[in-house]
Amino acid sequence: MAALADNAAVRRILHVDMNAFFVACELLRRPELVGRPVVVGGSAQRGVVAAASYEARQFGVKSAMASAQAHRLCPHAVFLDGDHDYYGEISGRVFEVFHHFTPLVEGLSLDEAFLDVTGAQRIFGVASEIAHQVRDAVRDRVGLACSVGVATSKFIAKLATEFAKPRASRERIDPGPGVFEVVPGTELQFLHPLDVGMLWGVGPVTLEKLHRLALRTVGDVAACDRRVLTAALGAGLAEHLSDLSHAIDDRVVEPDRETKSIGSEETFANDVSSPIELRRHLLRMADTVARRCRDQRLAARTVTLKIRYGDFSTVTRSHTLAEPIDTSQAVIAEIDHLLADIDVARGVRLAGVSVRNFAAPETQLQLFDGDEQQTQNANWGIASRAMDRIRRRFGDDAISTGPDDETQSTPWGPRRE
Repeated sequence: MAALADNAAVRRILHVDMNAFFVACELLRRPELVGRPVVVGGSAQRGVVAAASYEARQFGVKSAMASAQAHRLCPHAVFLDGDHDYYGEISGRVFEVFHHFTPLVEGLSLDEAFLDVTGAQRIFGVASEIAHQVRDAVRDRVGLACSVGVATSKFIAKLATEFAKPRASRERIDPGPGVFEVVPGTELQFLHPLDVGMLWGVGPVTLEKLHRLALRTVGDVAACDRRVLTAALGAGLAEHLSDLSHAIDDRVVEPDRETKSIGSEETFANDVSSPIELRRHLLRMADTVARRCRDQRLAARTVTLKIRYGDFSTVTRSHTLAEPIDTSQAVIAEIDHLLADIDVARGVRLAGVSVRNFAAPETQLQLFDGDEQQTQNANWGIASRAMDRIRRRFGDDAISTGPDDETQSTPWGPRRE
């Protein structure tokens, strides 16, 4: 335990990057394309490549390339239009996994995030072990692969991820290690041999200026007199690059400071027309949303149900409560009420549960002056937090919420009227 305590005192940051994210999302629903060169974005005649599978990258296809050029390089590639609503849904599921390990998650894009796991080491083990657990959880729960860099700063962690990723050459696809750790104390040993172009803030113009100074590696920048850098680049950029070259990066992982909403959505492989089946899915989403609320120490007053039918028409229903809630039982009780005027028989393609209008959660039991509903809500809160502790210790599958019969009535009491 002493070694773990010493390690926990050092800041530990993960940088997680999904592998060929848009393509990987498409392969989830088009498994027949696995192993083929796939390009997302544009067509063979026009547009710009948003993402390319590693099989396409073997032919030199890459992001931001004109689709026509990509077609010339790989004429047998499959070109797909982007579906950003779908990618957003999958991203939400990925970020739910991240929040299972730590509330300190800073999203950079749909497919990339920093996680501060310094404190989480007391629960899940050392940072490198958490990195492997994150990869396994994303694979098992979402079906996607990701690469993880582990370091003591955001800058080094992001660089480390590059060494964890798969790489495609004409001859083969190297899957990469998946996780790459820069052990505390070895930052400069890792950093200084790297090409100077890997420093944040070095674009084509700056790179040319650095090359004019015969600065080819990060170590060259670290050894360069600051006055020379300032004369060539200006004071601000010179200071920035000099700090990075010495592995100085004190930026903290900054989760969204003001969470606007928390939600969970799912697009079904086949349209759902059974109210009972739909409610099972909604119960799972309500549980996910409530857990994320508790992880962020938030409670919500407004609950929203989103339904998208097979013809892509969408309806939403919301209700605002007098008291904020943060348990799956309370959320699904509201969803049950909102479901009353939803025609499930039409066939539901997508369903979602979200909450907003946040407040601090109520933590004090009102055993003597509260009404029956307040007491019930408080009891739900106690049970939910006990479940959170069990899941953190034994995994998500250790315990779950669920209906106690095959009806649509709630297992925790009558619906709100």
